[in-house]
Amino acid sequence: MTANPPAVQDAQANALRTLLTGFLDEAIAAAHPVKCLPAHLPPPSPGRLIILGAGKAGGSMAAVASQFYREQHGLGEDRIVGLAVARHGYGQDAPGIRMVEAGHPVPDAAGIEATKEALRIAGQAGPEDEVLVLLSGGGSANWIAPAGDLTLPEKQAITKALLRSGAPIGEINTVRKHISRIKGGRLAVAARNARSLLTLAISDVPFDDPAVIASGPTVPDPSTLADARAICERRGIPLPDAARVLLNNPANETPKAGDPAFARAEYRIIARPIDALEAAAAAARGAGYEVVMLGSDLEGEAREVAAEHARLAREIKAAGRKAALISGGELTVTIRGEGEGGPNQEYALALAIALDGEAGIAGIAADTDGTDGGRGEATDPAGGLVDPTTLARARAAGLDPAAMLADNDSTRFFESIGDLVRPGPTRTNVNDCRIILVG
Repeated sequence: MTANPPAVQDAQANALRTLLTGFLDEAIAAAHPVKCLPAHLPPPSPGRLIILGAGKAGGSMAAVASQFYREQHGLGEDRIVGLAVARHGYGQDAPGIRMVEAGHPVPDAAGIEATKEALRIAGQAGPEDEVLVLLSGGGSANWIAPAGDLTLPEKQAITKALLRSGAPIGEINTVRKHISRIKGGRLAVAARNARSLLTLAISDVPFDDPAVIASGPTVPDPSTLADARAICERRGIPLPDAARVLLNNPANETPKAGDPAFARAEYRIIARPIDALEAAAAAARGAGYEVVMLGSDLEGEAREVAAEHARLAREIKAAGRKAALISGGELTVTIRGEGEGGPNQEYALALAIALDGEAGIAGIAADTDGTDGGRGEATDPAGGLVDPTTLARARAAGLDPAAMLADNDSTRFFESIGDLVRPGPTRTNVNDCRIILVG
């Protein structure tokens, strides 16, 4: 078969890239609070409406809720009170609700002060007040209140060690819940005197487990101190004495099902990863692609999953099919190198290597929250783009793709060839969105 000339290859690659970024935009829009939150907001109670938000969508959810109650129910700032905390760069104005920006994925002092205030506000809820908790992924880092004598630097070190170990989010949150004063159902305990407690959540975790989303601050915690100890031992997480005391103290166990704090509590998930993937799938079908949905709950090492997806893409191409392979979930990276990058960028680099310039196949991998790894800044990249020209352009720039993958240096790889995905703060979070177009 005669190869296409470079100009034709570039035009084809650009067309695929435009499609991919458009499909990603559709996925993100489907999970934004403007679209998914209003239908779930309840009528206000006779007393105050106390709104507490946390996570990468914490600011946008609070803004949507504040506007809804002001415009639809005429509530003034005397009736709406509360606080929302979001990642730096993700805040939004919400009249009546104090907005705080804090660190993610590593917590900071701003998060501690905001969490103390959230617990204080929840504790002041009376029998006529409704507490509305607006949760999204990132809440585990934004709502940070070390228990016992644990210090912020010590908790930061534990978080960093868990992230570097390659532990899945469920394991990370199990440990977090048992060294915190707000996670694992403890916020519900603080708000136990309220008329009602309603949590509306945007899920960013595989299988949409409320106990895992933002470390489950308003639901019973099925995990135990023994589970947290076992994870730290298995992952080789160094623990300071204050953390060991917490994890070995039976009185520090999280509240379980049957606790009176949950008697008037309700929990609803208003957007799931699969909702975003289905929006991308609808756009792909509209563009003439057969959709191969690989699932919204994928876990595993990013580079290993990428190799398997490259194999599937090659099989589909060999069969003469025009298809879009779509997947979500939360992949992990076990850090062994000195580079920078996140799971989506590492997946994209491994995908490019596995495809080795295969014509007619292109892909995108990005976190729907707008950031993937990075330094905790709003400008951090969300992922990477791959097309048949990726490796050739990288080698022409003097890059060694395999060596950079070994060094976990995916950010520099894609930045050097202009293929980082940088949507900026999306103000939602339904985890990864990966799309491979074949044909």
